[in-house]
Amino acid sequence: MTDRPKPEDTIALLDATLEATRDAILVVGLDRRILRYNRRYLEMFGFTAEELASGGYNFIVDRITAGLEDAPAALEASRKIWADPTMARLDVYRFKDGRVIERYVAPLMIGERLAGRTASFRDISAAVRIADALAQNQTFLEQAQEVAHIGSWVAELDGSDRLGWSAESHRIFGVPIGEFAGSSEAFLAFVHADDRAAVRAASEAAAAGGQPYDIEHRLVRPDGTVRWVHEKASILRDAQGRALRMVGTVQDITERRLLEDQLRQSQKMEAIGRLAGGIAHDLNNALTAIAGYAELALGEVASDHAARADVEEIRRAAERAGSVTRQLLAFSRKQLLEPRVFDLNETIAAISRLLSRLLGADVEVQTQLSGGPLPVLGDPGQVEQAVINLALNARDAMPAGGKLTIATARATVSEAEARKRPPMPAGQYLVLRVSDSGHGMTHETQARIFEPFFTTKDVGKGTGLGLSMVYGTLKQIGGFIFVDSEIGRGTTFTLYFRPAAEPERAALAASPRGSERHGHETLMIVEDEPSVRSLVASALRHDGYRLLIASSAEEALTQAGAHDGPIDLLLTDAMMPGKSGVELASLLTAQRPGLPVIIMSGYTEDTLDVPGLKEPIALLQKPFLPRELRRRIREVLDR
Repeated sequence: MTDRPKPEDTIALLDATLEATRDAILVVGLDRRILRYNRRYLEMFGFTAEELASGGYNFIVDRITAGLEDAPAALEASRKIWADPTMARLDVYRFKDGRVIERYVAPLMIGERLAGRTASFRDISAAVRIADALAQNQTFLEQAQEVAHIGSWVAELDGSDRLGWSAESHRIFGVPIGEFAGSSEAFLAFVHADDRAAVRAASEAAAAGGQPYDIEHRLVRPDGTVRWVHEKASILRDAQGRALRMVGTVQDITERRLLEDQLRQSQKMEAIGRLAGGIAHDLNNALTAIAGYAELALGEVASDHAARADVEEIRRAAERAGSVTRQLLAFSRKQLLEPRVFDLNETIAAISRLLSRLLGADVEVQTQLSGGPLPVLGDPGQVEQAVINLALNARDAMPAGGKLTIATARATVSEAEARKRPPMPAGQYLVLRVSDSGHGMTHETQARIFEPFFTTKDVGKGTGLGLSMVYGTLKQIGGFIFVDSEIGRGTTFTLYFRPAAEPERAALAASPRGSERHGHETLMIVEDEPSVRSLVASALRHDGYRLLIASSAEEALTQAGAHDGPIDLLLTDAMMPGKSGVELASLLTAQRPGLPVIIMSGYTEDTLDVPGLKEPIALLQKPFLPRELRRRIREVLDR
């Protein structure tokens, strides 16, 4: 080995080295003659030694470029290499058969002399396929994150404070890619100040091995908008249990939180409605007795009696309290209505003239009515009162004057729009918009405006029942109401009505209001409240009626079965323990066809359609006075 190697031995050693490498090797002289190649080169490109010997360098170029996906680019790279033989260059070529080959060309130096070019070729197809698959999976992951609005992130727990976000995380936080500082502290700067301590504590507890990182919090985007996000993460640890990094997800749940808030508000309103309806029901019974007995007492007290003024004041106070209970019942949707089909456009056109006088000269009232009729099934009086309440609220929001616009239209609510306004289903609607140019409302106020007795007015200037009555009216006829307002931008109330799909119900024929003559008929009175039952009996006995009095539906059925003579009219309370007044009417009219029925109440959850009843049920709204009771009975009997 100490002897100087012979030239033939050196050449053999070099050839053996070329054959032992995994890369394909080609050596070309400056005159572009092929000087050396290895067997791997022949295998990679499918050449034979004879082809290379006879075809030379040009044969190689033509054969290889014919199989490339981008031959012009390869030829341009080859031109540059021969233009500067001292240049080293790395290129990657994709072949039509799917192979990807990396080529490295370097100058061939013998001592200080440039003798040609050496090219090594490596098949990197497998690595490229893996990289392409990874890139494709990364693209799929980013697209999936964008669709689901779920971003991902990785936080290093090695003390470096490094934090990486996915593209969707950047979108959720409203930060362009490349502009995030990439640290946990930079992330915390986006967290809402009121939630920052909770987020930091949750992260530290998870890293320490305590509670899992699972938290909902607010973030503030660079443009100032506030969003809700839900973050979850797992901790990666080493063999000794030390926390290495936190890998997590972040999801924008702003819309979900909004829907949850709307659902909670709806449930709260339902609960308040049930409470208000129950209170109004009991209060109506008491007010019926108070106002009724006050009126009976006035009939016995001389006009110059010292107590007469006091009794009149009792009756007036009861009537004023009755208006409050009616608004509570409207809010709770327990008010008995006499619905019919009416044209919303006609109702608004008629009431707009009243509103101009009601609101004053400094408020301009504009109406924008859609073409064609807008048929609604409901109580037009209740809808008129709802519009008046909205107009009066608008006037209070425009103390220096302004504009009130009332517009009607037909609208189609899509599934996407309906999801933003639960529980309103998608479909066709008739729309009424009442807009003012007033000072607007805060979001906190908007969340409570439909609650009974909630008001922003000074003490003594409002009951807080106006908008709650509007809410109840819409709900009772199957409609919906939404508010859109901002401070300084005015307020718009949007009311949605279902188009009427049934024929107009026949109105009850009424005898002249002065018809209050005495009677001789037999009336069945059913009322579970003793004070109201006693009042009705006292008022009607003096008029000559024969009375069958019961405190429940079951007792009334027993009395009716034992009564041999006719029963000319059933006067029953709507809501009673056991069977309701409507159920009682259904049973009695089946036994006694043609029996007229009057329901006493302003509160019911039952339908007023009695199977087999040819005539519609008449209503008597509580609280009522004896004269209203007598008149209603005569109207029904004389009909």
